[in-house]
Amino acid sequence: QVQLVESGGGLAQAGGSLRLSCAASGSAMRTFAMGWFRQAPGKEREFVAAIANSGLIYGADSVKGRFTISRDNSKNTVYLQMNSLRVEDTAVYYCAAGPALRKLDYWGQGTQVTVSS
Repeated sequence: QVQLVESGGGLAQAGGSLRLSCAASGSAMRTFAMGWFRQAPGKEREFVAAIANSGLIYGADSVKGRFTISRDNSKNTVYLQMNSLRVEDTAVYYCAAGPALRKLDYWGQGTQVTVSS
């Protein structure tokens, strides 16, 4: 069983930065694709960024140039560095993992990010 635990959320001012971390259990994580999604109040969950086990990276247009996804396989951890935060980035951020980018079967419990103006 794979478990994902997010951390690093909190309150930031617009223009500020936060770094989210997602620690994954299980040695198989090194071969997994991992991603970040978010869900704002009253909205559907949306894709933010993902990184394949090859290191190939994908990102939503809304965060390109501001957010960076990375992974440290030695720590079974994926990160989301969020810079130039905007009020509209406020959401619960979820980490996901799976054998392929289109098969992210495992999800964390989410971490709240709130950006104030």
